[in-house]
Amino acid sequence: MKAIKQTGLIIFLIALSIFTGSIFLGSFSLTSSELDAFIKEKNYKSEIIKEELTKAVVTSESLNIFEFSSRVRGAYKASNDHYDALIAKYDAEKNWDAKGQQYQYKIYGKPHTLSFELAKKAGKGFVKENQGLLWWLTFGLGILGALLFILPNYKLLGPAGIKNNGVYLESATNKGLIAWLVLIYLVVFYLLLYFMPDYVVNWTYILDPISKALNGGAASQWFVYGFLYCVIMVVMATRMYIKYRHNKYQIIRTTSVLFFQIVFAFLIPEIMTSLNMPGYDFKNAFPLDYDFFFEWNLDSLRNSGAIGLFILVWGIVLTLIIVPVMVYFFGKRWYCSWVCGCGGLAETLGDPYRQHSNKSLNAWKLERWLIHSVLVFSLVMTLVTLYCYFTGTQSFLGINSQWIKDTYSFLIGAWFAGVIGTGFYPIFGNRVWCRFGCPLAAYLGLVQRFKSRFRITTNGGQCISCGNCSTYCEQGIDVRAYAQKGENIVRSSCVGCGICSAVCPRGVLKLENGPEKGRINPTEVLLGNDVDLMKLVNEK
Repeated sequence: MKAIKQTGLIIFLIALSIFTGSIFLGSFSLTSSELDAFIKEKNYKSEIIKEELTKAVVTSESLNIFEFSSRVRGAYKASNDHYDALIAKYDAEKNWDAKGQQYQYKIYGKPHTLSFELAKKAGKGFVKENQGLLWWLTFGLGILGALLFILPNYKLLGPAGIKNNGVYLESATNKGLIAWLVLIYLVVFYLLLYFMPDYVVNWTYILDPISKALNGGAASQWFVYGFLYCVIMVVMATRMYIKYRHNKYQIIRTTSVLFFQIVFAFLIPEIMTSLNMPGYDFKNAFPLDYDFFFEWNLDSLRNSGAIGLFILVWGIVLTLIIVPVMVYFFGKRWYCSWVCGCGGLAETLGDPYRQHSNKSLNAWKLERWLIHSVLVFSLVMTLVTLYCYFTGTQSFLGINSQWIKDTYSFLIGAWFAGVIGTGFYPIFGNRVWCRFGCPLAAYLGLVQRFKSRFRITTNGGQCISCGNCSTYCEQGIDVRAYAQKGENIVRSSCVGCGICSAVCPRGVLKLENGPEKGRINPTEVLLGNDVDLMKLVNEK
């Protein structure tokens, strides 16, 4: 068993090294005709950008992706700087017509977007010419190695149940060197994905055949991310099936998040794109889907006919009706632990790190302030966006629409949800984003806390204070404290993953959806006991 595990690790590391190293392969340059075709396709009116790009990438030199990207970004900057200078000049002269004309010559969007689009057309070499082979050497070997590493971890013929398996004795799961290396790799991966996608264009070549089969077009960095997301969840779900094989709730829950991620979040949007429809994830509710009410999305839906109108109505109904009704009957677990892709990755890839969730009072205070601040931020942004969209103005109450959207997208959408939310799994636990940042989780939690039938019931007489429940709670809840007192757990942060119940050796904890009147608020219980005690003292 140990030999199989070590072999799997070696195979996985080889695949990861090839995947990472593929970034540095190949050469990038364009011919004059290829550049002219691209400029015509993009409908660029500027002669400056054509001149700058010709000098930069129409060359016989063998440019690597970093040199190519640097040159394209330089051309982008030179072109826009030229027209910005003219805009400032005409503005000072109050020549409004000439100033207005200059805006049509600027290149809009991010420099790395232009660089990525050009790199997709300019790439040459081993990766682009051997896409199938590279897939097997990266994804294929990676899947095989991971499975060989995972399967021997649990004695398949041994007794079922979760035991103390030395999780705090291994570097990978006890914030050791391996955990930090994983964190660094994940953070760098997300930084490249969000801010330097042109550097990883070779990864998109590997998945071009699959992308073309699903949506008819070449793979983008987001296709790579979506495919990789699904692959990781499937592999790590295998680990979940083995580890929690004694618990039907965990088996069904894991299957559910896999289904919704692969089918709803990945396949359906790709197929819709191939049919010239807006690619939409029908399970993604606002405000987690924070750009749902952005102008570009509203215009896209309005211009997409009946399907666009249906998506618009569905998104509103999902947020305002379906979400609170489902939370009332089943708690926020129906979404956070059964449907959500973020939760799905946290429960599969993040399961080895769930014991790192901070259980301190300070962490709980930070959680409450931070997650509700993000919710308020998202609501204010949406209000400003809708007001500006329907009135045609640029700002509302002094808040510029584009500024607040860009700020939210950068700080929350990219950094918090992506770089921090997933990258920090190995050190800070698997639900950093869900616990501290997700605005939808905050919305669900408010409904669950005050108007829901869901709770976790406890039997204090059976509790032996082993602490497994608190150790494995990914949301930082001190479950043992409730169990020792026999109090129901009614917390807005609880995602109902059920792991606390799964790891309890005495069956003390039970997830229930009973009548609302049967919910016991721990605060009210304690206050009620104090009041009764004071009455008794006064009577005597």
